[in-house]
Amino acid sequence: MKYTQLGRTGLKVSRLVLGTMNFGPKTGEAESHALMDTALDDGVNFFDTANVYGWGENKGRTEEILGTWFAQGGDRRDKVVLATKVYGNMGADGAAWPNHDRLSALNIRRAVDASLRRLQTDHIDLYQFHHVDRRTPFDEIWQAMDTLVQQGKILYAGSSNFPGYKIAQANEAAARRGSLGLVSEQCLYNLAERRAEMEVIPAAEEYGLGVIAWSPLHGGLLGGAIRKEREGGGSRTNDGRSGDALANSTIRAQVQAYEDLLEKHGLEPGEVALAWLLTRPGLTGPIVGPRTDEQLASAVRAVELELPQELLTALDEIFPGPGPSPEAFAW
Repeated sequence: MKYTQLGRTGLKVSRLVLGTMNFGPKTGEAESHALMDTALDDGVNFFDTANVYGWGENKGRTEEILGTWFAQGGDRRDKVVLATKVYGNMGADGAAWPNHDRLSALNIRRAVDASLRRLQTDHIDLYQFHHVDRRTPFDEIWQAMDTLVQQGKILYAGSSNFPGYKIAQANEAAARRGSLGLVSEQCLYNLAERRAEMEVIPAAEEYGLGVIAWSPLHGGLLGGAIRKEREGGGSRTNDGRSGDALANSTIRAQVQAYEDLLEKHGLEPGEVALAWLLTRPGLTGPIVGPRTDEQLASAVRAVELELPQELLTALDEIFPGPGPSPEAFAW
């Protein structure tokens, strides 16, 4: 496994981030524990979750599964850089009582204590805002986060799904308080979805945030979706983001060209999609959500995969990025 610093911090994290969103809804507790053990054995030390994972009436279940894994001991907690998120409505019926969602100081205080109980730990290494809260001023948010740092409940703060201007607003507000501010941004980013290159990633680089890419295979689209569809093994490729995309003839042609190119090079599409992200400026690592040991092993192989410039150029031709702003939309 390779490692890098998380943004401008001294925190060293693996180039792969273990995503846990499937733990509970799709992967049972025993299987989830086994996958985490394997990930740790492979050198993956960065685990990402959120308080709402588990979904529906089971919100919080994913954090509980991590907690029972940590409780097994064996230095599991000490070896893991643990990231979770706050913002979502934790009410099972989708109708939270007032102040039980978003980023008010009251909800942040309540939510972190609940996450710590579920995770069976005394601190969270990276506490991330799951979404922008347009109703709560950053001065209030940073007051709450600074208190948590002082109490030893969290070490660093990060954002997720923030536009570039909100990253700037957040860190300017933090700077006025003498606070460290955001150290990471978790955003949708992959070969097929590169809009983050316009504003989000430049803002993250300017303010020293590490970039964590979620949905690096675009819901399976970049993992050999057409080949699996043809072979009848693509259960994930016919629904969600991938299925919607393949219904578009232009995108389908791009994906076909992508798979044809990699077949010529004898490379696996999913591994190339991850390896491509690891070449991107400012990218800390992609979040992978394996459900089997083989899927995890494939992701680990991607870390060692060196893509030649010829192939990188061909990938840019198939999936051209928007370019930086303002040039992407102006002269």
